[in-house]
This record gives sequence, structure tokens and C-alpha cells, in this order.
Amino acid sequence: MAENYPDAGTSLVFDTPFELLVAAILSAQCTDKQVNRITGRLFRKYNQPQDFARLTPEELEKEIKSCGLYRNKSRFIIESAKEIIKSHGGRVPMTRSELEALPGVGRKTAGVIIGVAYGGSALPVDTHVFRVARRLGLSAAREPAKVEEDLAACVPPEKRMPFHHRLIFHGREICLARKPACHKCCLKDYCSFYRSGSELS
Repeated sequence: MAENYPDAGTSLVFDTPFELLVAAILSAQCTDKQVNRITGRLFRKYNQPQDFARLTPEELEKEIKSCGLYRNKSRFIIESAKEIIKSHGGRVPMTRSELEALPGVGRKTAGVIIGVAYGGSALPVDTHVFRVARRLGLSAAREPAKVEEDLAACVPPEKRMPFHHRLIFHGREICLARKPACHKCCLKDYCSFYRSGSELS
């Protein structure tokens, strides 16, 4: 996959770990392209935890309304900003336990912050990673955390984030949810899904 996706990386546009945190919270059930449209405007007005901590949920909702689940996301972002100021001196924490303690931050988002913002070892499992990993036969698990565990067992720590990004690119471009383009796939010779003939059903 490295040859097919040599430049695979995050599609979210950000300048700081906090901006990435906001973008990652917004990305739940929303495309990265739409998130970037929203944050392109949003970050020109607000880009520090202190900026968001001063907003009311209603004020932020107006800025992110074109994003799904915007009411919950507005509350999560503001509460996370306040917690970052209160407990972490205004800096986004670097450990999984501290990140997952922030409102609206689950295992996947914490992994994105660790791996993308801080260059740590993580292998976040989003819908694309989950689908591609299971189709390839790298995991038979039905829970994202277990899929992550299975993938981490066969991918060295320093290669986990690049692998994560390549699986996402592959899931977006080839291994689509409804009509995977198996005939174009560079991995079909190794793929349990392809060998089973499922692409024909």
C-alpha cells in the first residue's frame, strides 16, 4: 500500500493540537471535506481554548451548524476547552487517559491526537479502517477497540499511523462500503473478502 498511497496523511486542516482536537470532534459522522469548510471559517475567529471557553453553546452552534450532531459537538468543544484550561494549563494533553477524559473524546479521537498532533504510536479505527481490516482478514472482531488491538499486534509501532492513513485512503478510493472496486484493488490477492467472492454478491 505504501506504493499506492505514498502521501497518505490526515485530510483535516489544522495548525495546532487544539485545532486538530476541534476538527476531530467535528468529524464524527461528517466528511473531512465538510469539516475543513467549517474550520476554515471558524479558526479565523476562534483558535485557542480560551476563545472557545468564552462562547455559549448557541454561539458555537451557529458556526458549525452545517455539521451533523452540531448541538452535541458544540457542547463537547466548549467543555473540552474549559477542561484543557483548568486541568492542563491550556495545552491539549498527550496521554490517552487524559485525552479520553475530555468531553466528546473517545478512543479514536484520542488516537488521532496522539498520532497526528504529537507523532506518537497509535492506530485509530474509524469506519474505513474497520471495514478494510475486516475484509482483508486482519481482524474478525466486531468492536473497533478489538480491531485496533488485532492490527497493533501485526504492525510495528512506528508504522501504525502511516498504516492507519493508508487504510483510510484505500477505504475511500477502492474498498468502498457498498460497491468496492475489487478489480482495481492492489490487495485483492491477499483479501479474504475478494477470495470469498463477496464482491460479486
